[in-house]
Amino acid sequence: MNIQWFPGHMAKARRLLIEQLEWVDVVLELADARIPVSSRNPMLNKLLGNKPRLLLLNKVDLADPTWTAKWLTYLRATSPVYAVSATTGVGIKQIVPELERMVQEKQARQAAKGIRQQMIKVMIVGIPNIGKSSLINQLTGGAQAKVGNKPGVTRGNQWVRIHERVELLDTPGMLWPKFEDPDIGRKLAALGAIKDDVFDIEELAAWIIEWLTLYSPNSLRRYQGSDSEVTLESLGRKRGCLIHGGRVDTLKAAQIVLRELRMGQLGPITMDHIS
Repeated sequence: MNIQWFPGHMAKARRLLIEQLEWVDVVLELADARIPVSSRNPMLNKLLGNKPRLLLLNKVDLADPTWTAKWLTYLRATSPVYAVSATTGVGIKQIVPELERMVQEKQARQAAKGIRQQMIKVMIVGIPNIGKSSLINQLTGGAQAKVGNKPGVTRGNQWVRIHERVELLDTPGMLWPKFEDPDIGRKLAALGAIKDDVFDIEELAAWIIEWLTLYSPNSLRRYQGSDSEVTLESLGRKRGCLIHGGRVDTLKAAQIVLRELRMGQLGPITMDHIS
């Protein structure tokens, strides 16, 4: 299964990012702590150039803490990185102080030229359904940004004040035109960054079960019955997903797998591993 999704509004989002990048001091990049590499848009390295960047691993409450610690150590070798949860508020208080630290040198140079201290302007970027709007709501203490549980909710760029000295430019979620590694597309789809109607849900759920069997077998305990092997058939029968003639509704079983994985009901899981 090869999953690809790059609708027209993402091409527009890329053009807007390029146009507005010159107006910001720092880029706030959100990635998914469960897939801290697969959820990072590789186009950003070229698009952002040398612009200062703060990486946030969001949804850390759903990730394996052991792997999160390893990824933080690995990624901090090249840039500032924090693990946060826009749902629970974990790590949120670290963001503004870090943004202020990152612009200190620039503001010192401006002060030396007689330029008074100005607002820190930040652009937030990330893939669809990564939690940008939820993060903004945490930072502002209220529902300042539209929030949705599906990819593609934010379609236009908008400025939001998140602190007395910080303004943030919200941008739509953006993927890249082609996933060179098929597993990246599968992981993105599994965790909700790609719309469910562009791939075969049953095929993806079967892949998820196979992946969990290899790398996180304890996550499948809730689906195990008398037979230790978990399949869509066995899972569906255990959950009562039956249709006429006693046959298993494997589509409904597949939807259960995706929903419970995304909601963290299978336990903390990290799908990107450091070799």
